Amino acid sequence: SRFETCWPALMKDSHGVIIIFNPDMPSHLKEIEMWYSCFVQQQPLLDSQCLLVAHHKPGSAEDTENLSLAHPLNKLKLIHSNLEEDPEDVRMEFMKYFRSIINIINENREKEEMSIIS
Repeated sequence: SRFETCWPALMKDSHGVIIIFNPDMPSHLKEIEMWYSCFVQQQPLLDSQCLLVAHHKPGSAEDTENLSLAHPLNKLKLIHSNLEEDPEDVRMEFMKYFRSIINIINENREKEEMSIIS
């Protein structure tokens, strides 16, 4: 929060938000609610433009089943990452996310062009 004065510059013209957190730290579960509120809800972004990444550090207990997120975070796309064990899965999930963002950008551009033509 000490860089909060810079947030508007970070948010300007953004098309997506990736929130990476450590699920083993209870404070992170509360903080991602604040990040979601500031960076997604207060902007004209859809939930599909947000990706949550629960990053598991090497050697940590990877409990992917019992991670409960508060509403509305539980509606967002959530991936679990462990770069030591499965870097390719993480890469594929990022690629899917970036493709969806590119599709949204292209659709918005087409709508804007059609509104200019009409």
